Amino acid sequence: MLTSERMAAVDKNAMSLGVSPGRLMENAGAALAREASREDPDDAVVLAGTGNNGGDALVAARFLSHETDVKTVLLGRASRIRTEEARSNWDTLEASEAGPMELRDSTELEDIDFDTDVIVDGMLGVGVSGALREPVASAVGKTNYSDVRVVSADVPSGVDPDNKEPSGERVEADAVVAFHDEKPVHASLDARVVVADIGIPEAAEEFVGEGDLSLLRRDPDSHKGDHGRVLVVGGGPYTGAPALTALAVLRAGGDLVEVVAPESAAGAAASYSPNLITSALEGDKLEPRHVDAVVERADEADVTVVGPGLGAADETLRAVRDILPRLNRGVVDADALREIDAVRADAEVIATPHAGELARHVDEVPDGWRERRGVVEEFSREAGVVTLLKGQYDAVSDGETTRVSRTGNPGMTVGGTGDVLAGVCGSLAARLDAFDAACVGAFANGRAGDAVAEERGYGMTATDLIEALPSTLKTK
Repeated sequence: MLTSERMAAVDKNAMSLGVSPGRLMENAGAALAREASREDPDDAVVLAGTGNNGGDALVAARFLSHETDVKTVLLGRASRIRTEEARSNWDTLEASEAGPMELRDSTELEDIDFDTDVIVDGMLGVGVSGALREPVASAVGKTNYSDVRVVSADVPSGVDPDNKEPSGERVEADAVVAFHDEKPVHASLDARVVVADIGIPEAAEEFVGEGDLSLLRRDPDSHKGDHGRVLVVGGGPYTGAPALTALAVLRAGGDLVEVVAPESAAGAAASYSPNLITSALEGDKLEPRHVDAVVERADEADVTVVGPGLGAADETLRAVRDILPRLNRGVVDADALREIDAVRADAEVIATPHAGELARHVDEVPDGWRERRGVVEEFSREAGVVTLLKGQYDAVSDGETTRVSRTGNPGMTVGGTGDVLAGVCGSLAARLDAFDAACVGAFANGRAGDAVAEERGYGMTATDLIEALPSTLKTK
């Protein structure tokens, strides 16, 4: 089952894999026509909107016309058809003299005979919600009044696919052809629901791709802080790590970041950039005496990243063990991963180990990403975390679903790239759920490395990745 947002990402990922939008529309329309013709209709009315669902309906009209008398109605002007693929299918119907008509005014519905064997509903799609507008509202009314068998494309027009129950004015469909997968609303529809394979490869869901970046779109009315307040708890023996993490938070789109670190590391972070807020802890390492102060700062943040540069001193690990169960949302990295079992079961936490760090908690970490799936899933279930296992291909799992990011290159073996990844995940976890944040974070971090390698070769630094992040996270 996929939400409309996830389905849009999968569609775009499929295109990145070489599956054309036209092919998907052709397959969807063919599936819609098969369901519409299931009871061998003599005639049909096809109602098409100006979006992609309308394009699916136009394809269905073409297939149905082989053995059925079809009246195709576009609800709107052809000049307003929104995609090239849908427009191409309209042009095909016109060129074949199939007699499609443009419905420019709801009064023109009076000239259309709805006394037919089947009505194909492709007026509105999964991306449309809210009150129906004319002429769609009148067409929905006539469709429901007709007492004719109605087959809808993906969801009945007027239905929000992400609601568990349909509400408001909508098409009362007898059958629905769900493209690729069911949507949340399908289970509650009083209709026959048929899931149609439209040619989207499994890899479009398994591999993180450009489509997943669409999750990062921003509201134009956003205010400071809406896109994340992140706390970075790190530093000690390694002074640069928390600064790299914090800068990555900002470059990945976070609004505010604060570094809480021992004095020497806090000073180093402050010297890196005036964009960083720093709070110094007395001493040269994190200790149990600092826990309450750290948690107080964490309570004011959306996400807390724990680990970059902390080291593995006994006092530091005891402090980490006291901090982790008091976090609601976090990223656990580097030596803090030694205490990952202290995370609360109801918290949203991303763990970002490499194979060596994960090996402290499991019997064996295989080499290949396919072989690692089961290990990552089991560890995620037992630890109650989302695991991002770093490697040639990064494997991300929440214990039930596992996805893979294939971006990145050997130049990223340079020190600090893991600190950058932790910051990216922390930034994204302030806006997305932990699983999506880890998936997009792995993809973006590796993509930044690929961009740097293409421009400069393998002599990259962690700061190069940070500077490349904004362009690699851009959504089209």
